Amino acid sequence: MGKLTDQEILGVSTIPEENRTASVNTFFPIFLGANLSLSVMVFGWLTILYGLSWWDAVSAIVVGTFIAAFFVSTSSLFGWRTATNNSVSSGAFFGVRGRLIASFIGLLLCLQYVALTIWSGGETISAGWARLTNTESSNTTLIVGYLLIAIFIVLLAIVGYKLILQVNKIIVPAMFLLMTLSIVAFADTFDFNYAGTPELYALGSFWPTWILAALTCGAAGPISYVTQTGDWSRYISESSTSAKNLITKSFLSLFIGLTVPTIFGAFIGIVAFDENSLAAGYVLNSPEWLLIPLLLIAVIGSLGQGSINLYSMGLDLDAIAPKLTRAQSTYLVAGLSTGLVFLGKFVYDAESAVTNSVLFLTCMATAWFAVSLTGYIKAKGVISKSDLQVFNQGKQGGKYWFTAGWNLNAVTAWLLGTTVGFLGVSTEEYQGVLSVNLSSIDVSLPASAIISVLVYLALERIKPSRI
Repeated sequence: MGKLTDQEILGVSTIPEENRTASVNTFFPIFLGANLSLSVMVFGWLTILYGLSWWDAVSAIVVGTFIAAFFVSTSSLFGWRTATNNSVSSGAFFGVRGRLIASFIGLLLCLQYVALTIWSGGETISAGWARLTNTESSNTTLIVGYLLIAIFIVLLAIVGYKLILQVNKIIVPAMFLLMTLSIVAFADTFDFNYAGTPELYALGSFWPTWILAALTCGAAGPISYVTQTGDWSRYISESSTSAKNLITKSFLSLFIGLTVPTIFGAFIGIVAFDENSLAAGYVLNSPEWLLIPLLLIAVIGSLGQGSINLYSMGLDLDAIAPKLTRAQSTYLVAGLSTGLVFLGKFVYDAESAVTNSVLFLTCMATAWFAVSLTGYIKAKGVISKSDLQVFNQGKQGGKYWFTAGWNLNAVTAWLLGTTVGFLGVSTEEYQGVLSVNLSSIDVSLPASAIISVLVYLALERIKPSRI
C-alpha cells in the first residue's frame, strides 16, 4: 500500500485481493483509538444531565452498548465479503442505486459525529487556553479551537486508511494515560453512591429516562458505526480469518471502545459538572497540573474520532457522486461538518440537538441494517463483487439492478421501519404517538428493526425481488 503518508487513492471500488492484507485485530486500534475522545465522553455526561445516578448511568451505558454492539458487529461481514464499504455492499439488497440510502445515512451519522468532535475538542482548547493565560474564553478562541481540530482531522482523513490506523495505535495508550491522570486528579471528589437528581429526570420518571440514556448514550454508539465497519473489514481477506472471529473481534472492539470513554464521561459529569458543556466543567474544575494533559486529550482524542468519521464521510459522498475523488469528497464534507458546529454552537441548544439527532438518525440506520442483515442471511453471504460496482462505473444491469437499480421491497421496508421508529421516539422536545401510549418509554429502535424485517420478509414472500 506504499508509504505511510502516501494518499490513498482507492474510493469505494473493489479492493484488489493483494491489498487486502489487514489483520482482523485492526478493529481494536480503530475503534478504541477513535472512541477515546471528548465527543464520545459527551454521551456519558448526558446520562448525568438526564438526572441518573452513577450506577444507573453505568448500567444504561453498558446494557445499551452491549446489545447494539452484539448486532452491529455482524455488519463487518458486508465489507469482508465484498471488498468494498457497507454502503456499496448494501446494493446487493437495496439495488445498486438503492444503496444510496446507506450512503445518505452514513453521511448524516458521520456529519453529526465529526461536528461533535470539532465542538467538544474546540471548546476544551478554548477553555483550557483561557485558564492557562488567565483570560476569558471568547468566540474568537472558540473559532480558533474549532478550526485547529478541523484541520488536524482533515489532514489524517485525506491521507487515508494506513495513516489513520497507525495514528490510532498511538492514540490508545496516550489517551488511557491521560484519562488515568484525570481519575487521579478527581478521585477524592468522586462518590460511587452519587444519587443523581431524580427530581430533574429528563423524561419525568426513572424508566423512561433510563431507557433514553440506554439508547442515546449506549446503543447509539455502536449503531453509528453500522455503515462504517466495512470501511475497515474490506481490507481483511476472506481467506485470512473466519466469519465468527471477524464478528467476535468487531464486537469486542466496539463494546470496549465505546463503554470505557462513555463511562469516563459520566465520571467527569459527576466530579466536574456543568449543565451547559462537558468541556467547560472539565476545564474549570481541573487542578492546574491537569490543564496541559487536558489540552492533549482535546487534540489527541479528536484525531481518532474525527478522522475515521471524516474518512467514512468521504467514502459515502464518493459513493453518491462517483465523479468526485475521495479527497474532493473529504474536503467538501469537512466544510459541512465545521459549518454544522458553528450552527450548533451559536444557534441551537447542544444537549437537545445531540439527543434528537442521535435518536432520529439511529432509527434510520437501524431500519437499514435490519433489512441489509436479513438480505445477507437470505443470500447466505454470497454476493457478486463485480455487480455491486455497476452504478460507480456508470453502467446499468447486473444481478442487483432490480427495478431501475432499486429493490422496491427493501426500500419500502426501510421507509416503513424508519417511520414507525420515529413514532416511537421519546425525548424532552418530541414524543411520538407510540411512546405517548407507552408512558413515554422510547421504543424507536426495536420498533424500526422489527417492522423493517417483517415488512421486507412479507413483501419478498408476496412478490420476490426480480434479479
